[in-house]
Amino acid sequence: MAKLKTGRHTSALKEARKSKKRQQKNISIKSKIKTLTKKVIAACESKNFGTAKSALNEVFSVIDKAAKKKIIHKNTAARRKAKISKKVSVATKSL
Repeated sequence: MAKLKTGRHTSALKEARKSKKRQQKNISIKSKIKTLTKKVIAACESKNFGTAKSALNEVFSVIDKAAKKKIIHKNTAARRKAKISKKVSVATKSL
């Protein structure tokens, strides 16, 4: 790409494009975490514990991958996992 005459650097423009792509990917992963968390909570509330356990494993996997890629902080990941697993364990004990 040739130098622009407006004074902007091509590297800065490319970095802005890359940043936008990364931002969209991160937002989609965070949204997936929230959606799966709601799915687990809904399964617990409807006393469907088989679905809750399988969904819990799926949420843990997504959260761990997001923490590994530094989309969310590792302590945030641990806190969310603890909160979700506590809700599932309390729901299963209340039978």
